[in-house]
Amino acid sequence: MKNKEHTRQVRDTVVEKFKAGFGYKKISQALNIPRSTVQAIILKWKEYQTTANLRRPGHPSKLSAHTRRRLIRDAAKRPMITLDELQRSTAEVGDSVHRTTISRILHKSGLYGRVARRKPFLKDIHKKCCLKLLATSHLGNTPNMWKKVLWSDETKIEVFGNNAKRYVWRKSNTAHHPEHTIPTVKHGGGSIMVWACFSSAGAGKMVKIDGKMDGAKYRTILEENLMESAKDLRLGRRFVFQQDNDPKHKAKSTMEWFTNKHIQVLEWPSQSPDLNPIENLWKELKTAVHKRSPSNLTELELFCKEEWAKISVSRCAKLIETYPKRLTAVIAAKGGATKY
Repeated sequence: MKNKEHTRQVRDTVVEKFKAGFGYKKISQALNIPRSTVQAIILKWKEYQTTANLRRPGHPSKLSAHTRRRLIRDAAKRPMITLDELQRSTAEVGDSVHRTTISRILHKSGLYGRVARRKPFLKDIHKKCCLKLLATSHLGNTPNMWKKVLWSDETKIEVFGNNAKRYVWRKSNTAHHPEHTIPTVKHGGGSIMVWACFSSAGAGKMVKIDGKMDGAKYRTILEENLMESAKDLRLGRRFVFQQDNDPKHKAKSTMEWFTNKHIQVLEWPSQSPDLNPIENLWKELKTAVHKRSPSNLTELELFCKEEWAKISVSRCAKLIETYPKRLTAVIAAKGGATKY
C-alpha cells in the first residue's frame, strides 16, 4: 500500500530550511524523514514553485506498485493464466479491480493476449536426433542441393476449419517459445486428407486420399504422382525425395520401391515439421480454401486443388532459398520449435 503523504506544513518546513542553507542530510535528520523524501519535495518546489498537491492527470491507481509487479510476474511465469485467475489473485490480497485494469497493466509491460501456436510435442530424444542429423548432414548442403529436393507431406483439411484457440500472455517475437505453444499430434482431425509435393521450381501434384492410408495406397500415390511431378518440375533424374518417418513411408516394401526406382530419399528426423517448408504451403492453402467457404466435401476437394495450383513458382523458390536460415533456427532452438 502507498505510504501516507506528509502534511503541507512539513513540506513547507523542508523548503524553509533549504532556503536557510541546510543540506538534504541535515533537513532529513532534523525532521526525521528520509533523505529521498526531502530531495523529492525540494525538486518539486524548484520545478513548480509550490509544495501543494498538484492536479493529477487521472484517478490514482487502485493497485499498489507491489501488486502490479506481482501481476506481471504471474503472467510471465504462467503464460496461459486467464484474466479471471489474475483477478481472483488480486482480490485475495485485498485489491479488487476490473479485468480491463489488469489487461491494461499487462499491456504496459509488453504482454499481450495472443493465440498459442500449435506445435508437435517433442521429447528430448526427438530434439537430440534432430540436432545430430542437422550437424552431421543437412547443414553442410549447398543451396543448389536443396533446389533438387522434392518435398512431400500429407495433411487433413476440414470443411469449416479448426477454430479452437487458446490465448497466452507473451511479448513480441516469442510465439514459438515452448511455453507459448500448444503441443499437437500430427493429423489431429479433419474432413479430407490430401498428399502433395513441391520443389523450388513450383508446386507438384496434389491428390485426395480415399479411405484409410496404408503402405500399398501410399506406394500407389507415389507410382502415379512422384515421377510425373519430378518431370513437370524438371528436377532431372538425380533429384532427392523428402518424406517424414511415418511407418507407411518407412515400410520395407516402400523403401524397396525407392531402391528399384533409383530414387534417393532424404534422411529425416522424427517429429520435425518445422524443418519441412511444405508446412508453410499447407497453412496458406487452408487459409485460401476456407476463405472460399466450402459447404461440402466435393467443394472442399475442388477448392484445395484449385488453390494448390495457384501457388506461384516465386513463393516456392523463396521457401527453398531461405531454407538454410530454417536449419540455423532449429539448431539455435536446440532442436525445439521455431518461428517456422
